[in-house]
Amino acid sequence: MSNYQVGDKLPELTKHCTLTSMIAYAGATWDWHRLHYDMDYLKSKGLKAPVVDGQVFGAYAVQAIQDWLGETAFISELDFRYAGLVFAEELVKVSGEITEVASTGISLSLQIDVVDISGAVSRPAVAPITAKVVWR
Repeated sequence: MSNYQVGDKLPELTKHCTLTSMIAYAGATWDWHRLHYDMDYLKSKGLKAPVVDGQVFGAYAVQAIQDWLGETAFISELDFRYAGLVFAEELVKVSGEITEVASTGISLSLQIDVVDISGAVSRPAVAPITAKVVWR
C-alpha cells in the first residue's frame, strides 16, 4: 500500500458493450428484461437500441480496479449512481483516482463515460463511483 498516493490515476479501461456480450451477461445474471434485447419493445418506448444492464457497470469498475491493483486487492465497498443510459454497441471508459490512503487500504473515486472510437467523452454513464480497497 505504501506505493500509492492520493491523486494516483487508475489506468483507463475501455469496454465495447456489444449485443452479444449483453446477452451473455443477461444469461449469467438471469436478467431477461426486454429493454436489453427486444427491438419492438424498445421502439414502443422511444429507445434507439437495447439498453446495457446497469449492473455490468459495477463489474467494469471492479475489473478496472483489480486489473490495476492485482488479485490481492479486495473491494470492500462499491457505490455508484447511474448518470445516463448506455446502448448496445457503444464504448465506455472507466477512469478514476485515489482519494485517500490509509493504513488499512485506499479509497477511489471513479466514473464511467460513453466515449467515441477516438476515446473522446460523449456523455457520462455512471458517476460518481466510490470504492474502498483493502488487501488480503
